[in-house]
Amino acid sequence: MWWQWIAERITLGLHIPDGFLHAPVALLWWLPTVIAVGVATRAVRQSLDDRAVPLMGVMAAFIFAAQMLNFPIAGGTSGHVLGGAFAAIVLGPWAGMIVMTCVIALQAILFQDGGIVAMGANIFNMGIATAAIGGWIARPLLTRNGSFTTNRLWIATVTAGAGWLSVMAAAALTSAQLVLSDLPAAIVFPAMLGVHAVIGIGEGLITAAAVLFLVTTRPDLLQANAPAGTSSARVAVIGLIIAAVTAAFAPLASPDPDGLERIAEDVGFIERATDAPYHMLPDYTIPWLGETPLSTILAGLIGVAVMIGLIWVIAALLRSRPPARS
Repeated sequence: MWWQWIAERITLGLHIPDGFLHAPVALLWWLPTVIAVGVATRAVRQSLDDRAVPLMGVMAAFIFAAQMLNFPIAGGTSGHVLGGAFAAIVLGPWAGMIVMTCVIALQAILFQDGGIVAMGANIFNMGIATAAIGGWIARPLLTRNGSFTTNRLWIATVTAGAGWLSVMAAAALTSAQLVLSDLPAAIVFPAMLGVHAVIGIGEGLITAAAVLFLVTTRPDLLQANAPAGTSSARVAVIGLIIAAVTAAFAPLASPDPDGLERIAEDVGFIERATDAPYHMLPDYTIPWLGETPLSTILAGLIGVAVMIGLIWVIAALLRSRPPARS
């Protein structure tokens, strides 16, 4: 069957390294990414309050840690959550885009996970598009006049659907960029969409479970018109602990490849990949500790700490300027 053939031989991940995309394609994708991030930054600056800052930091740290946990799928391949739909459902589309931009940029710069030139495409695929689906499709279906619905069946259905759709959208965009870089569409699109239809089920279930957890434990965090003091330091501390514990489980992640390297070898463009000009914490490890569980855990904890700090710095910069007039 075509599905078995795809699962066993041709599967794709979503972090594109430098070299896989032709330079004009990679550079072109920076344009919509920069525009979207610029608009998101302006929108967040106008609405940023004390309640949102710790929640954005916790969300970024949690998504970063969760992306380290690959789960196995058919054919010796693994997948990981994206988190963009979840971030936008909780924070709104603009703040969700900022959070996802920080996560993907940190992965590329600090851990060499995804290329630097291809970062614009990766941010758009995994951050902008996924947050747009969560913020502009799922969130309006879950809220009315700023109040989040209490119908758990509806919440589960909408959030699971948004999680699945966000993965499919990211996979389709990645496929289009690879095809524009002279890879065969007849192979790329069926492989990407077939495998990520399965990965999307995991994303949908995790998204639904996470939103339902918040609905049960802290429903106030989901209300658009919640008072500014609702999200306290306690929420930030608890969220940070959850992110740190999640990162500590990274050594238990599936060792199977997430797919892009496999198709590169099978189709014959693996030689396109270019190494990063530097190495800081490559492949989520501490270089002098080697590829050991302790090395992965420490690298993950460093990533969580840096992510929290990055969000707080960005928030401070945004709050240092008066909101732009509409």
